[in-house]
Amino acid sequence: MKLAVERLKDVAEAFHYRISRDWWGKGFADLEASGVRLDGEPEFEVRARALGEKVYIEGEFEGFLEAECGRCTKRYRHALRDSFRLVLEPLGSDRRPADPEGMEALERSGMCLGEDLETGWYRGGEIELDALFSEVISLEIPLQPLCGEECAGLCPVCGSIRSEENCNCEDINPASPFAALASLRGKREGSS
Repeated sequence: MKLAVERLKDVAEAFHYRISRDWWGKGFADLEASGVRLDGEPEFEVRARALGEKVYIEGEFEGFLEAECGRCTKRYRHALRDSFRLVLEPLGSDRRPADPEGMEALERSGMCLGEDLETGWYRGGEIELDALFSEVISLEIPLQPLCGEECAGLCPVCGSIRSEENCNCEDINPASPFAALASLRGKREGSS
């Protein structure tokens, strides 16, 4: 997914990119292995322009994942949505990334993202947007997928999904996390 810098004008031009399953499989193989699957083909709507030597990129991302809830283990569809803004400066003697990985990214794809994902550098007449897209997607993937904030999870006694059925099992959690210590104290005092 490339952007021709040399063709950009000072008025923003719109570009549309669709994430294929092959691209997803290569970049997010570890996520696939954990059971999170791509649902459909996520899309990026990008607007880009050049003002002087700087390149301004902004846009929106939208897609869906199929994931397993971390509380009730039910499979559900998780929406991914984000917007982004990026200003790229041309590589120069006074403008360059400080880290070697940044220089390698410039060599490989013509673009290096800064630390804050709002700035970066470019080199040459064409930049590869894959690193930007991967970063935007990565920031939207939940660390602990939840089918809903109100999800009550599984019953620790019978394993039923609490938000779907009322199992009437007695709560096995003590009223206080120190209840076990209180029972030990009682045993100790009884033996003296």
